Amino acid sequence: MTICEDAWSETGPILSQAAGGAELIVNLNASPYYAGRVAEREVMLASRAVEAGVPIVYTNLIGGQDELVFDGSSMIVDENGTLIARAAQFSEELLVADLQVPTGADRRDVERPETTPLAEIVVSSESIGAGSTAKPHIHPLLSPTHEVFEALVLGTRDYVRKNGFSEVVIGLSGGIDSSIVAAIAVEALGADRVHGVLMPSRWSSPGSLTDAAALADALGIKTRTIPIEAAHAAFESLLTDSFADHLPDLTEENLQARVRGTLLMALSNKFGWMVLTTGNKSEMATGYSTLYGDMAGGFAVIKDVAKMLVFELCRDLNTRTGREVIPSNVIAKPPSAELRPDQKDEDSLPPYAILDRVIEAYVERDLSLGEIEAAGFDRAVIEQVIRLVDRSEYKRRQSPPGVRVTPKAFGKDRRLPITNRWYG
Repeated sequence: MTICEDAWSETGPILSQAAGGAELIVNLNASPYYAGRVAEREVMLASRAVEAGVPIVYTNLIGGQDELVFDGSSMIVDENGTLIARAAQFSEELLVADLQVPTGADRRDVERPETTPLAEIVVSSESIGAGSTAKPHIHPLLSPTHEVFEALVLGTRDYVRKNGFSEVVIGLSGGIDSSIVAAIAVEALGADRVHGVLMPSRWSSPGSLTDAAALADALGIKTRTIPIEAAHAAFESLLTDSFADHLPDLTEENLQARVRGTLLMALSNKFGWMVLTTGNKSEMATGYSTLYGDMAGGFAVIKDVAKMLVFELCRDLNTRTGREVIPSNVIAKPPSAELRPDQKDEDSLPPYAILDRVIEAYVERDLSLGEIEAAGFDRAVIEQVIRLVDRSEYKRRQSPPGVRVTPKAFGKDRRLPITNRWYG
């Protein structure tokens, strides 16, 4: 019997246990998910099994714990490192398989160390169904994009329920981020437990309201519309004297986001709904968000999902379901916060196709400016992204937790000081 990290080390106890007479290794795990993790586990287990010359049964936890998701995917490999059984991802399953355990002449010659005599437990053949002809089941893996979607669903479901909530509320802007978050919430909790709120401002386009309504219809969720113009204008009026002789800037834009955050939190307080925020990893990385505005809430579902992956999730969801869960116009239109006339995200940020790759290189792979430039990216763009990432640490510290789906998420995986004089 081994536990979790015991299997990941070449010098761990598996080899000595096999040398001591173990004919089967059971490895108990609470191994958190990130994209590509299952393949890494299979390679590792195959290596350990071949080294020790014994089959390994790998059992993994299923469920969400704060930012972490445990995806199951329990598996069995034989002494040759061949995968002979694998359970489902992201759902509980009782996996049964018959094993030919190598003994005696079948075992490789190893030098057995002195060991404490082992107690033997005799199990009757009736209790284990001796003679069973059950064929080992290798559950097929989900596609990479579908896998991420299911991780987000499981993480959201468990975080909401385990923290005493049963319903959630989401601000629906008609944009792609709030659309995928709503779809994930419906899959996790059911449409009757998801509440959408449309909060149009003076700068909201008619198309955004139409897209938000179409999404709600496709998901089967109820919505309410609370225009924010009166509240926004009231704040501007209150601040007129204080802002005298100062031109409008981001302050007035952020007021709109903060009005929306206040409304969502009021609904949360009144009805006991958890607010799900809709910021993605690209925004979290660069600080393209508003403290106490769109960052206000209880759980940040796509906090570790880059913008380009958000697009992939939406397209994949529509393909798998065979219908437009996410309206095609939501996917096609340029991303915009709609906090000023004709605003587009790319007015403030590099194109997401470039931005996400630079963020991945700098944040997840820890590459330097020079190394990223050597990969073919423009130096000015790299410098801009690094500057934004470094200076947004204080914002990220105040954001809600969210599901981890990459090897290095902001928070537990990337711990840097807020007060930092040096910016690389």
